[in-house]
Amino acid sequence: MKKTFKKLFALALIVFSSYSFTNLLLEKTEINLDESNITWKGYKVTGSHEGTIKFKSGTLTFNDGTLVDGAFSMDMNSIKCTDLEGGSAGKLEGHLKSKDFFGTESHPNAMLQFKEVTMTGENNYRVKGDLTIKGITNNIDFDFVLDGNNATAAIKIDRTTYDIKYGSSSFFEGLKDKAIYDDFDINVNLKF
Repeated sequence: MKKTFKKLFALALIVFSSYSFTNLLLEKTEINLDESNITWKGYKVTGSHEGTIKFKSGTLTFNDGTLVDGAFSMDMNSIKCTDLEGGSAGKLEGHLKSKDFFGTESHPNAMLQFKEVTMTGENNYRVKGDLTIKGITNNIDFDFVLDGNNATAAIKIDRTTYDIKYGSSSFFEGLKDKAIYDDFDINVNLKF
């Protein structure tokens, strides 16, 4: 009985030690919300519009200096248009917040959760994650580059997969020069 107890105690000690050691190597780092930013660019037949979105929260997790996880929340009510001014910018921002686009009254936040992180080179990673917009979650893949306490990513998103179909020639005929392309670009710059 004593031998069995000693073996169980030794096994529990090994499991606990390895669990504690693994957790010691994990370092969760909060992003700097004031210095981190998201820029977006949407395209239409007659041109494009661009702007910014603010982060609500964000963390990166490292295991002994290697990126292993990330989670972010974006404040969709912060969406701004930077290529227009005054009433024109306000009108576009209001439309982007409406149900035609991001429906921010019902869905104030968009979320990104890393699911799989693969190192592809020094400070370069390929990330597979879940992006949630308007309560709809889709898988996305993108490259993620670290440079000291900075990180960047460029992501192309098909808005129609998040039920944002307004002005899409994939769903509506006869739009001609009023058509808005389905894909839009997101560029992420993180400081942590």
